[in-house]
Amino acid sequence: MVVSALSFLAGLLLVQQLSALPNMDWLIVGGVAACIIAWLRYWRCLFFVLGILWAIVFAMYRLSERLPEQLEGAEVQVTGVIADLPELDEKRARFDFIATRAAIATEPALQLPAKLRLSWYYPDQPIKAGQRWTFTVKLKRVHGTMNPGGFDYERWLFTEGVAATGYIRPAPKPVLLGRDSAWHSISVWRQNITDRLSSTLGDSPSLALIKALTIGDGNSISQQQWELFRKTGTTHLVVISGSHIGLIAGLAYFLVLKLWAWTGWLSQSPQRVAAISAVLVAIFYSALAGFSVPTQRSVIMLSIAMLAIILQRNSRPFNTLAIALFAVLIFDPLAVLAPGFWLSFLAVSLIVYSVSGRLGKLGAIWGAIKIHWAMSVGLSPLLLLFFQQVSLIAPLANVVAVPIISLLVVPLSLLAVIAMFISSTLADKLFYWVDAMLQGLCGLLTHLAEIPMASINHAPPSYWALLFAVPGILLLLAPVGIPARRLSLLMFLPLVFTDAKQPEIGDINMTLLDVGQGLSAVVQTTHHLLVYDTGAKFSEQSDMGRSVLLPFLHSHGTSKIDSLIISHGDNDHIGGSASLMHDLPTEKLLTSVPQLLSGYGPIACIAGQSWLWDGVQFTMIAPQLAFVSENNNSCVLKIQSAHGTVLLTGDIEAAAESWLVESYGDALKADVLVAPHHGSKTSSTSVFLQAVQPDYVLIPAGYRNQFGHPHKDVLARYRQVNAKYLSSADSGAITVKVKNNTLLVQGMRETESKYWNN
Repeated sequence: MVVSALSFLAGLLLVQQLSALPNMDWLIVGGVAACIIAWLRYWRCLFFVLGILWAIVFAMYRLSERLPEQLEGAEVQVTGVIADLPELDEKRARFDFIATRAAIATEPALQLPAKLRLSWYYPDQPIKAGQRWTFTVKLKRVHGTMNPGGFDYERWLFTEGVAATGYIRPAPKPVLLGRDSAWHSISVWRQNITDRLSSTLGDSPSLALIKALTIGDGNSISQQQWELFRKTGTTHLVVISGSHIGLIAGLAYFLVLKLWAWTGWLSQSPQRVAAISAVLVAIFYSALAGFSVPTQRSVIMLSIAMLAIILQRNSRPFNTLAIALFAVLIFDPLAVLAPGFWLSFLAVSLIVYSVSGRLGKLGAIWGAIKIHWAMSVGLSPLLLLFFQQVSLIAPLANVVAVPIISLLVVPLSLLAVIAMFISSTLADKLFYWVDAMLQGLCGLLTHLAEIPMASINHAPPSYWALLFAVPGILLLLAPVGIPARRLSLLMFLPLVFTDAKQPEIGDINMTLLDVGQGLSAVVQTTHHLLVYDTGAKFSEQSDMGRSVLLPFLHSHGTSKIDSLIISHGDNDHIGGSASLMHDLPTEKLLTSVPQLLSGYGPIACIAGQSWLWDGVQFTMIAPQLAFVSENNNSCVLKIQSAHGTVLLTGDIEAAAESWLVESYGDALKADVLVAPHHGSKTSSTSVFLQAVQPDYVLIPAGYRNQFGHPHKDVLARYRQVNAKYLSSADSGAITVKVKNNTLLVQGMRETESKYWNN
């Protein structure tokens, strides 16, 4: 059973590596091959082929639901229901919307996808799950930023079944049609509970955590709280995970078993009644969490274990896990694309492996310590791979946090939630103790997170390093007495000594990051790193420094920034700077707007500043004059080596370009030009381009941005000087390698995209 499940998983995984799905002819070939393999009774090979076929069929179905290209940018009137709890911040509400009817005036024959992800900026009415609305929306196909080490938003939307995104137009005015009953939708139950929690707890700092632990709503947890949990390795405790499901189901089993035996109604055995009750409680609690992958796995495993009790059968733990794996993958083969899938199943596998078949029996305390130590060590390779971060104090933090959360906070929180609908006085008293325990725990975790080296950021390991680490984990967690257990530590060394390739002396590596409608570029030499601009800030919880720049730098093993340049004060250039400097030490900060960054010790950028790093010359060639337009006062940086030249121009426009041509003339020549002002028609003048004579122009622009960047006239000017141009909107992050008098320019969408990115 275990090998068959792993074979099925391997087939699914193989399909997820494809840049394009095979056509229907290959499906027919695969079906014939499966029949032949079944006739020959090669069952493990059959499961592998079936995994491939199921993954392809499911992916084809998902891709067929995408928004037709003809409807991009069109205004469409849609009627439907808000599917889940909305995400709210100071500017907008964002939610999944199930469209039940659409009026498409321009293309009536085309169908709208069923599931949309919509944003409503500055809504004038409360947004609740289960509400039925008529909106006029402007839609686009699923598109997100694509960067090394970054979050693949397109993959996430694909796995969630979201086939288009868009925003709600203020006119005609949205119309609220009504709201679904709680009997028709679990999301309405979740909304009612979160509303009651908000009114009961008010401004309590524990409100967000209680919402997360009771209904799986983590939208209110702040970035500071997430950072605390990541540093202490306790993130799994603040979301409804498999351990929470198992705990609540176990309590239900124990209580029903004792109560049923006490009543004396023995026509049905207490064990059978308790088992059925435990499964029902687990399903309900999992539904409150939105049936995430960890809760799916937990409910399936629990159901199998309870079925064994009902049928009075023994079941092997790994066979139970294999059946759960089959069930999850058949229901949703795209679950393999989520880190939670791997962390969830691997965590349970490690627990089973580390405690099963051992002669000695540990006490409750030492047993818990051993389990958390095994999980911390065993999950570390995946945590490095997915998040480039590992908490070194996680075993200690979990020994304290797990019993507090699992045995006290979660049961009391659920009781308090039930009490809210019965007795507000009882609910207030229960929440008082829950709030006190959570605040005390967060205070303790804060002290632990402040310990030096509490967590480390590290470049992700290569796949060959993971191949060494897996047998190393099995050997390390093997029973005492297994020969050469200590040698397992050597198998972890490839995880630590990651070979991060650095440019050689005189070489330039530049990555123009995909930050939407904004600018951010990272320049690397042999021993130094420079960041030019940091993208936009969208809210207190979201900016490009946190979501794009830091993951990119962590994926390269960066420990500090030698120089940060903020070209000017527009949000799409300066917005991510605070998050970046908060997380990584910055040696020097240069900017044309030092007054906006006065708390960070900035230096005003002025033409003539220069420095030499590893055989590469960096020269600030503007600003010199004070223009009225802030765009024209952008810091302009020229990077030159013996092999080539790169010119970074910020948002300069025609006036600043004219001054540069008059001041420098032919000295402006560069092999690579980062397009001024995102390719606006007010920049990239013909005179400037004739002076620069670029081979490549890189355009930092957002997909279908509201400004129409890059302008078609500007693109024509690039063609006139025989320059090749790439846009981050179409290419994702663009890498430039200047080496041996050659240029290598590549877009990430051309080299790394998968079938869901096309």
